[in-house]
This record gives sequence, structure tokens and C-alpha cells, in this order.
Amino acid sequence: MNLFDLPTEAETAAVDAAITTRRSMRAYLPTPVPRSLVEEILAVASRAPSGTNIQPWQVHVLTGAAQKRLSDRLLAIHNDPQELARHEREYEYYPREWTSPYVERRRKVGWDLYGLLGIEKTDKARMHEQHGRNYRFFDAPVGLIFSINRIMQQGSWQDYGMFLENIMIAARARGLHTCPQAAFTSFHRVIAEELAFPPEQMLVCGMALGYADPAAAENQLVTERAPVAEFTRFHED
Repeated sequence: MNLFDLPTEAETAAVDAAITTRRSMRAYLPTPVPRSLVEEILAVASRAPSGTNIQPWQVHVLTGAAQKRLSDRLLAIHNDPQELARHEREYEYYPREWTSPYVERRRKVGWDLYGLLGIEKTDKARMHEQHGRNYRFFDAPVGLIFSINRIMQQGSWQDYGMFLENIMIAARARGLHTCPQAAFTSFHRVIAEELAFPPEQMLVCGMALGYADPAAAENQLVTERAPVAEFTRFHED
């Protein structure tokens, strides 16, 4: 499509489909994702806007033995209560105090997921096990870890969100799925060591990338969205 052309209906539909069929998938097929395809997705995603074009993102792509090595280290910590207590997030992703409607939305998605997996509210062991699957990138063949320079401020983090969204949409347009993961933030020191971050880089989040397993119960989860009228005000007069 030419830069100044109006998109055709088919082009609009393709973009809309990539956005509306994007979901956080938590089970993947072992089908490999070629490096060239990952590079293609990242190249497309890099067209995300950023203030004065500073492009604050840094991406670490993990596959094979490198991915397993990091996953094994993180799972060992996750499964050791004493060691786990020594780790905390470098920044707060969620609010310190939950209020309505956010707390209700959070609870709903959690219990909807556990319901699909047959995990009862009192089954702490299975909840712990399910949470631990984050650290294997839900068995996706590609794990992505994102970092940012510590000097960057809130605006660059907003830019980073647009870059992450571009990755997810570009992946979806190519038949892949993703799951953005804040779970990694508790283990920022281990990840920085394993991936040899320079001191000025800090962890943002992780992301699973691959071909979703259509037979997995957890992949049937469809989260709700509030209607436009609920979060929008039009100022016309």
C-alpha cells in the first residue's frame, strides 16, 4: 500500500483480524520458528513510534539450550521458597492498592483460566505449578526478553508498550501467537546475569512466541473487553 493511499477493505480487515485475534496463549506446539521470521517480525515492530525516534528497546531472543538454561535457573528459584523470598521486582508493574473495576477484572481472568485448567481455588500447589510455566515461556520455541536503558523515563516506557504491541500484531499476522509476561520481573538479577546485561540495562518483561496449541484448554480463554462507551468521552461542544 502506498503511504498516502486509503487502505482497501481487505487490507483493513487483515489489520483488524491481526489485532482482534491476538490473545495471550499459554501453551505452544514444538514447531520451530525460523530465525528469519523472528527477525522479520522485529523489523516490522521497530516501526513503532518513539519520542524523537530514540527507539529505547533492546531484545534478547532465546531458543534451544540458551532458553532451557535460563528457564531451569528460574524454575529452580520458583520452586525453592527460601530462595524465592530473596527476589523482588525492580519496578512495580501492578498498582500497590487494587480498586474497582481493576480488581474484579484481575480476579475474573485468573479464575476463568484456572477454571479451564480444572484448578480449584484452594489448590495452591497447582496454582504454583501453573505460574511456574511462565518461566518455560509456556513451552514456546522462542522466548523474548526485553530491556531498557535505566536513564529512560515514563515516556520511553510508553513507547516500549507500542513496540511490544507491534511484535504481537506482526506475529499474529504471520500465524503465530504470543504471551507478554510480567512474571519475569521478579528475577531481573538472574536474567541480567544470564544474558549479560550491561549495568545500564534493566529488565522490562518477557514474551513467549510460537505456534499456539489449539488443543490446550488454557488457550480457549477469551478475555472480555469493556465497551467503548464505558471508557470514552466525546467532547464536541
